[in-house]
Amino acid sequence: EEMIDPERFAAYLKSHQIEKAVILPEISPLTTGVVSNEYVMDFCQGNDIFLPFCTVNPSLVSQPAPEFRKYIKMGAQGIKLYPSYNHFYPNESCIYPLYEIAQEHRLPVLVHTGSSVFKGSKIKYADPIYLDDVASDFPDLPLLMAHSGRGLWYEKALFLSRLHPNLYLEISGLPPKNLLYYFPDMEKDIDKFVYGSDWPGIRTINSNIKAIKELPLAEESIRKVLYKNAAGILGLK
Repeated sequence: EEMIDPERFAAYLKSHQIEKAVILPEISPLTTGVVSNEYVMDFCQGNDIFLPFCTVNPSLVSQPAPEFRKYIKMGAQGIKLYPSYNHFYPNESCIYPLYEIAQEHRLPVLVHTGSSVFKGSKIKYADPIYLDDVASDFPDLPLLMAHSGRGLWYEKALFLSRLHPNLYLEISGLPPKNLLYYFPDMEKDIDKFVYGSDWPGIRTINSNIKAIKELPLAEESIRKVLYKNAAGILGLK
């Protein structure tokens, strides 16, 4: 019920000391379903704790650029792309206008990378290597690898984040207790890690954050993962 009512959801987040929350749409009718851009924009309206993102499914929209511009005017603070659900490669030419617009407006692009268990997904599209082109071609564009190449490509995702100053590792969907197993040198690369909950795909946000705080990392590193890195990417004060 907290998810259905914006005010109750905002109160729920604030009860867990969450200052800002990115709210994601999804238009993947062949895999996970549809949460429309309009619904997300509506949901977030009038509550400054929410940061609405939009999405564009290039399989359904012949001209994605005007769609993106429309949602920016409606208040979108970034865009999420779902290559494995929508069956496209992130470095395809049809996607490049979206990157151009995002870079023009200094808006972050969150791209699903790594494994997925949903029927109809095609994991080949979620290989982080395809973001190598994008990060090179749009050096001023903040790019986040959602799920950090989960399962198959942790090392590749980390290597790419080290190679490109504008490429980051977003850690939603990863058990926090395993982060140092996946990324043994996490402390050294701490400026590259960005917290995400993938909620409601986790039991509770509070337990997820608590597990992050219990990692054997410096206190300042924990702050960077949970807030500072994302705040910088999103242009928050």
